[in-house]
Amino acid sequence: MQSKKDGPQRSDAQRNRERILKVALAELTNSADTPLSVIARKACVGQGTFYRNFPNRETLVLEIYRHEMQQVADSAAELLETREPEQALREWMDRLARFGMAKAGLANAIQQATSGPGNLAKPGHAPVSAAAELLLRANEEAGTIRPGVTADDFILAIGGLWLIDPAGDWQPRATRLLDLIMDGLRVGAPGPAGSGPTAPGPVAPGR
Repeated sequence: MQSKKDGPQRSDAQRNRERILKVALAELTNSADTPLSVIARKACVGQGTFYRNFPNRETLVLEIYRHEMQQVADSAAELLETREPEQALREWMDRLARFGMAKAGLANAIQQATSGPGNLAKPGHAPVSAAAELLLRANEEAGTIRPGVTADDFILAIGGLWLIDPAGDWQPRATRLLDLIMDGLRVGAPGPAGSGPTAPGPVAPGR
């Protein structure tokens, strides 16, 4: 029989884990060499709790990366439940930009975690690609973007995000870039069913 304490205990453990990840993201973004003891102290957990969750630095760094990426990926379906497809896609792009800045800030820590022989492999971006595919298909069905855009097309188009300096004033630049990409996705969109093409027709000679 399941103990009544199991639920609260699991919740406490999950909160501890998420608090460690949040603190570690901030600390390792500032310095890839931040001692794990500092992260544990700022997360208000004991050394035993910390190492039960993350036995070494490499495990912690890659779990931060995986966790942040999964959070962004999961938000795609959540946004589609509460927003129109076009708005959901644009808001999700902003969340992707924030993930990109966190990823850039963690670049040194990720490099250290994956560069040595026998070290863990960097997680792939399959969750983000699947989320992009979900949003793109919802928008294609709604007629708000041009047909046929794939998740691979989209990932390539937003590649400029990874070139923005996360230490600078990155938000205006990211917003401008994502607005340009969104404008490009709209070109050739058929519009809602029955509304016909949105592109302007030819101008008569002499007009």
